[in-house]
Amino acid sequence: MTEIVLVITATGLMVALLSALLGVFVIWQKQSYFGATLAHTALLGVALGLLLQVDWQWLVIATALFTGWAVHTLLHRTRLSADTLLGMLAHSTLAVALVLLSYSPVQVDINSFLFGDILSVGPSDLLLTALLLLFSLLFMQRHWRHLLNITLNEELAFAEGVAVARVRLQLILLLSLVIALSIKVVGVLLITSLLILPPAAARHFSRTPEQMLLGSLVLASISVLGGLALSWQLDWPAGPAIVVVATALFLIALPFRRA
Repeated sequence: MTEIVLVITATGLMVALLSALLGVFVIWQKQSYFGATLAHTALLGVALGLLLQVDWQWLVIATALFTGWAVHTLLHRTRLSADTLLGMLAHSTLAVALVLLSYSPVQVDINSFLFGDILSVGPSDLLLTALLLLFSLLFMQRHWRHLLNITLNEELAFAEGVAVARVRLQLILLLSLVIALSIKVVGVLLITSLLILPPAAARHFSRTPEQMLLGSLVLASISVLGGLALSWQLDWPAGPAIVVVATALFLIALPFRRA
């Protein structure tokens, strides 16, 4: 039992760190709708996995990566606005996923995918999440300044020699992987909240990007630990409990908003 608790807690904490690490750029670059679209399309991978009777997690990862690449490409090759394209993609893929789930040969609890099922987390999830966290930290170490420059002025960053398109695509693919691996912890419908709430709360008392990142990491970790504690003590569903704690922290941070 102790080993299971440690695996669940460690995986949840790493998901929190990943969400905070990428969430600051979701806030800065106004990509919350993009994150929601990736989360909705991840459910299509679940549906395909169950329909084909294969490990759905790998199909979720593949679907998320393909969607991230496709959206990045289409945004540069279509006349549709970003919110129109993302809205169409999010809701159409969600609808297709729900239809496919109705043909699944096995009985499924859709709530576990929509809102998370932390008890299904195992050692393989811990390993995959740890590897993704390591890769994300290395990526941020190398491209932190590049990402800040792109956020502030994309044209100036390009003029300074930053490979804007490549770095942006890599960030999108990382975000896709984080969402894919977070389904078991917080679910498809709630992962966007974990990406947004801790950075948004940290923004209220931060004066530099580094301070906001650090505050986001701390608040995301508290959200996950607090949510898991409420889940175990009060028998709340873990995913919603995590988001409730994150929301409470955001509300507590509101009075600290800088003028």
